[in-house]
Amino acid sequence: MKKVYLDNASTTAIRPEVIQEMTKVMREDFGNPSSTHSFGRNAKSILELSRKSIAKHLNSTAQEIIFTSCGTEANNWILRSAVKDLKVKRIITSKIEHHAVLYTLMALQREFEIQIDYVAVKPNGEIDITDLVELLSQETKTLVSLMHVNNEIGTVLDLERVGRICKQYNVLFHSDTVQSLGKTEIDLQAIPIDFLVASAHKFHGPKGVGFAFVRKNSGLQPIFYGGEQEKGLRAGTEALHQIAGMAKALDHSYTNLETERTYISELKNYLITQLEIEFPAFAINGTIDGFYNMLNVLLPFSEDKTAMILFHLDMKGIAVSRGSACQSGTIKPSHVLAEMLSNEDLKKPSLRISFSHYNTKEDIDLLIEALKSI
Repeated sequence: MKKVYLDNASTTAIRPEVIQEMTKVMREDFGNPSSTHSFGRNAKSILELSRKSIAKHLNSTAQEIIFTSCGTEANNWILRSAVKDLKVKRIITSKIEHHAVLYTLMALQREFEIQIDYVAVKPNGEIDITDLVELLSQETKTLVSLMHVNNEIGTVLDLERVGRICKQYNVLFHSDTVQSLGKTEIDLQAIPIDFLVASAHKFHGPKGVGFAFVRKNSGLQPIFYGGEQEKGLRAGTEALHQIAGMAKALDHSYTNLETERTYISELKNYLITQLEIEFPAFAINGTIDGFYNMLNVLLPFSEDKTAMILFHLDMKGIAVSRGSACQSGTIKPSHVLAEMLSNEDLKKPSLRISFSHYNTKEDIDLLIEALKSI
């Protein structure tokens, strides 16, 4: 049985060149980057070359790239320090953010009694920019936290436009770019953004490593303490092999961006065409022109088939993810889809199908055949 992986918004396969790079670093460059002898200096060189390589792709300076263990850590650090150290009194976000942002904000609200305002979300999953502008008319020390590409439905925020609005109102702007970085161009000279975060495993790099872009002179402080690594902002010996792997993965992602984006977009369009033929009553959650590597679809299946749909697909070797997670035998709707869909539609199965350049049209044909057999 051919296995089909269509869950690339969850994680991606590591590129062979990345594994090769990581293996070399683990085998040959095992020094501690903080040591002053030749082993340490060599490791430090790899660390800083990786930082420069990442910064170059984002058109930022190397000192604005801070390595972390993942996007979740980076989000927690930025939001917590913004409240604790930058004295932010209000955060504007949306109810369709990743839980790494939403749960952090809930904790900060309990601890610091900050004001949290949720910008309106349109029925198609887009952020209502008019509502954002209205919220910004209050004169309170504010940070806006809105993700670039939604991880469940693929709606895209106009980063440059929101960045300009935030600058106009003199507020800080943080964006979770975990789903987009490495898959689309982000020019940090053109976009007035203060903080963004990324995770290597979303762009064919290793798990357990990510980074934050922190605009220089931001005033952020560390949230845990130890050595002076990462400009004193993130203590702990750097995971050199993972950082080198992340830099290599990002380099390959941007080198091959045009080719892979075109190829993946064609796959997505092919899937939409096949769904129109076989399931004409299906609907797209979000916008049809959402991010090119992701499609969230509402399928016209009866309620009794909803609970077992992922199990049936998995039995056929097909990996996708659900808009609803099954918990303790009950269907709990996705917090993103709950903002957009009616109670009736929430009971129907929604699937998130996400692609990479490793997928083929045959994968999509196998998915369609499996759905037809349910």
